[in-house]
Amino acid sequence: MTTDVTGILRQTDLFRLLAAQDLETVAGASRLRILGRGQIVFTKGDPGDALIVVISGRVKVVARSADGGELTLTIIGPSKTFGELSIADGGPRSADAETLERCELLFVPGAMIRDICARVPAMAQALTTSIAESQRRLTEAASDRVFLDLPRRVAKVLLSQPQSVDGVIRLNLTQEELAHQVGGTRQSVNMALRSFERRGWITVRDRVVAVIEAAALARFAGS
Repeated sequence: MTTDVTGILRQTDLFRLLAAQDLETVAGASRLRILGRGQIVFTKGDPGDALIVVISGRVKVVARSADGGELTLTIIGPSKTFGELSIADGGPRSADAETLERCELLFVPGAMIRDICARVPAMAQALTTSIAESQRRLTEAASDRVFLDLPRRVAKVLLSQPQSVDGVIRLNLTQEELAHQVGGTRQSVNMALRSFERRGWITVRDRVVAVIEAAALARFAGS
């Protein structure tokens, strides 16, 4: 099956307002890559020469310490983009990016995006908005790590997951991945989940966490 690159770009917030001719030009210059689970997309300090669109799968953006500690900054899913900061300022990558599962990714040349932004104000505004949204998420996450205890941070991540068609929120992360996102250990995350389960807010079966009392969990998290 041939991937509809133009259609994929049209689904993103960044490219959806582009004229058809510009969209075709971007599609023609972009390249597709398929990566397996746990593969590196880029590392901190790499040249930021492309913006990346997630076609399928999920990518985590992480900060790592010298002793191997890991903090997940964000998780990027289908039809979302990442790498905007390096496109805007021309600097190197500021964090690592790694696949959480098999991914199909589209790499769009940064020079082309900057050229279009110079000609198309709507594109420049979309890029600015994307960077601002990322900054807001990072600011909120940093605030949560300072002012919320770990169980409440876990609750907020659970509530941030998309709802299924049956209205249930299911966690699409392992407990270790969840620990990296909330800045805790796997053991402390497990304790928080078991506490939520005892209160009847979630179920944990076959390693799948499902939120069944979202309102109660939200009150606990202060959302």
